[in-house]
Amino acid sequence: MNILKRLFSTEYMVKPEKRIGEIPSSREAYKNSLRIAIPAVIEMVSISLMDMIDTMMVSRVSPQAMTAVGITGQPRMLVLSIFFALNIALTAIIARKKGAGEMDEARSCLRHGLLLNIILGLKFTLLAFLFAPQLMLLARAQPDTIDYAVSYFRITNLVLVPQIMTMTICVAQRAIGNTKVALKVNVTAKVVSVVLNFLLIEGRLGFPRLEVDGVAYARSIAALVAFALALISILHKRSDLRISLKDRWTFQVPMLKSIGRLTAGGMLEQVSLRFGFFVYAIVVANLGTEAFAAHIIAMQLMVLSFTFADGIGAATTALVGQNLGKERPDLSSMYGKIGMRLAIVVASVLSTLCILFRHPFALRFASDYPDIASTAAGLILILACILPLQTTQLVMGGSLRGAGDTKYVALTMLIAVGAMRPFLGWLMVMPLGWGLTGAWIAMVFDQGARLVMLCTRFVSGKWMKVKV
Repeated sequence: MNILKRLFSTEYMVKPEKRIGEIPSSREAYKNSLRIAIPAVIEMVSISLMDMIDTMMVSRVSPQAMTAVGITGQPRMLVLSIFFALNIALTAIIARKKGAGEMDEARSCLRHGLLLNIILGLKFTLLAFLFAPQLMLLARAQPDTIDYAVSYFRITNLVLVPQIMTMTICVAQRAIGNTKVALKVNVTAKVVSVVLNFLLIEGRLGFPRLEVDGVAYARSIAALVAFALALISILHKRSDLRISLKDRWTFQVPMLKSIGRLTAGGMLEQVSLRFGFFVYAIVVANLGTEAFAAHIIAMQLMVLSFTFADGIGAATTALVGQNLGKERPDLSSMYGKIGMRLAIVVASVLSTLCILFRHPFALRFASDYPDIASTAAGLILILACILPLQTTQLVMGGSLRGAGDTKYVALTMLIAVGAMRPFLGWLMVMPLGWGLTGAWIAMVFDQGARLVMLCTRFVSGKWMKVKV
């Protein structure tokens, strides 16, 4: 009991000499974290589960259809990378302004983000449509999947602008601790997507059979539903982030500088992530359609586990940023440590479940292809080793982003994901000949390196001095 108390009690998370004021009780502190984290976890896990259902529906068409949808993932993330970077900056600034009680500045930051979404989003929509075939070839789409992939990519990018505006509104709501809005928006939209997939992939209840295009149309319509709900959340007169056409909708240099400074770090992070993931995906795709299908199945479970950590990370990001805004770095440190402990508990449970249910899970996606299911089950065993590393490093990264320490997070991603992951993936797949197993072992080293670097930075306390 004494060991557990020292691990989980707030009494031991901040040294007495570093306390600026009163430290909340363990009950109160965990309640604050879970109040924000639980809606975020429910949202992200629900979305991930419904994405799995989508993938199961597509897998019933053929492995080629499932691979076509999966292979568009990294090119699509490449297109979205600049908007992810922008949202990292907006999260840090809005959380800090919330903590300082400067909600007018928080709303101004949101308006700047939406304007940038429109300007940049229109340009990227055009580029994504024009260069879809080249991007799919770069992602190593095979002759039996490239037509599916190009069509899917083009259709889903037609709604890029409303999609990125929805993302920005939701991250702004999370930054002020209002994770319930994002929960309602994204889960409702995902339900719409699943229903439309049921109708359009195989052509039910009189609807046409569209297969892969059906998934694309379903997700595009769902993106429009999400945008409508997100917009309503900030037009409501009781919203803390309420915007109006009467507001000042012009760029202001000081705010642009703050956003630009943090976005630069976030952009380097995203470029490192997307480059590393993209090259890594190419290495895996070169193993063939069946190997990539097994990879996608195991990745479904990895994405699901990621959502638990991402939900906890969203709460940690908000609380770290808000308490820095209140000039309470001691509480920011405490909430970062609480987030890490919650992540470790969740990871332990998820790893156990992966080991116990890996075969039934894989068979849900590939019951007609036992070789693919068997390969995927083997990968899930490796995933069980990855999860403790992944969940804790995601929460540590969230803590640093909440403080605005985006440059260090970017450096971490550049080294671990941009360099280590693709190189080790290539080394273990090609020269060493370890195949798909080798590619997944490379992920263990990537996640471990990220965890060591991020925890080292967090312990140093340098992130507390970052200005936004």
